[in-house]
Amino acid sequence: MAPTSRARDIYKPEFQFGMGGVSLGNEFNKIADKEAETALEAAWSVGVRYYDVAPWYGLGLAERRFGHFLHNQKRSDYLLSTKVGKLLKASKTNNHEKMYPLSDSPNDLLIDYTGDGVRRSIEDSLQRLGVDSIDVAFVHDLSPDFAFFPTPWEEQYEIARKGAFPALTKMREEGIIKGWGVGVNTPMAILKVMEDADPDVCLCARQYSLIDHDETIEKLFPKVRERGVGLVIGSSLNAGFIGGSPRYNYGAENYKIPPEVIEKRRKLRKVAENHGVDLRTAAIQFSAAPDVAIALVVGAGSDCQIREDWNSLQTRIPNEFWAELKKDGLVHRDAAVPSV
Repeated sequence: MAPTSRARDIYKPEFQFGMGGVSLGNEFNKIADKEAETALEAAWSVGVRYYDVAPWYGLGLAERRFGHFLHNQKRSDYLLSTKVGKLLKASKTNNHEKMYPLSDSPNDLLIDYTGDGVRRSIEDSLQRLGVDSIDVAFVHDLSPDFAFFPTPWEEQYEIARKGAFPALTKMREEGIIKGWGVGVNTPMAILKVMEDADPDVCLCARQYSLIDHDETIEKLFPKVRERGVGLVIGSSLNAGFIGGSPRYNYGAENYKIPPEVIEKRRKLRKVAENHGVDLRTAAIQFSAAPDVAIALVVGAGSDCQIREDWNSLQTRIPNEFWAELKKDGLVHRDAAVPSV
């Protein structure tokens, strides 16, 4: 298949920094509706015009919150992506506590990567969001690390290959969406979907951060360049870890942080201190730097957080800082870094 440039047509300069919905789905903390609205208002006020949500985030909670704010904005003024592959069904005996204990969701989860399932997923999302269109659809968590598959990952992938992928391509051709891809936590899943289908853009979550990026640089980036597929980079802070949170990435056991990860953060902090650099700021800029990164999405649970993230992209970091990280082997020798 010939390389595509559709992703770069979708993610114009005003849409290259986005706010993700994990935090406002109460993944990490219980956030009140009023606080969520304030965070979204702050994002809009500083110029954020890309928003990425999913039915999975809070089992419907994030989409409702983002929609409550966004439905009052002119639809052509912002870019919106959501995920498919997970349907929600209200139930009095729901088990949201196993997946999103802080969400108070009334919904149960149904995994459905069929063609009909992804069409229904987009229709359901439009209703929760209260808007008339989705720009980009990511097939969500189609990788071995997802903990709630009803059958082995290989079986779920095959369902998506035969169902979700061609259905989304057809929806793109029909103009229902502008583009599609996968939103996953492992480079392998993005490599596989490029072999089997024609995605425009993929969400590369937690795979390209200051802590963890070697495999992405060596294996994923060359292939997406070859195919002309764009990447949205997510979780530049590894779910807040680089910024000091007592968790690393996602999942029920994200408090179990590998010792080598803690040690790498310590070394990164030391170099940052020597150069008067805020490590969180450096991490955000690092994830936004690659040529294949057409947009960066950050999670924010408050107005303060989204403003800090926005400001981090405007901050100048000395070239000597990046040079020392590469010299010390803390950053891959081929990693793109910002320059002043």
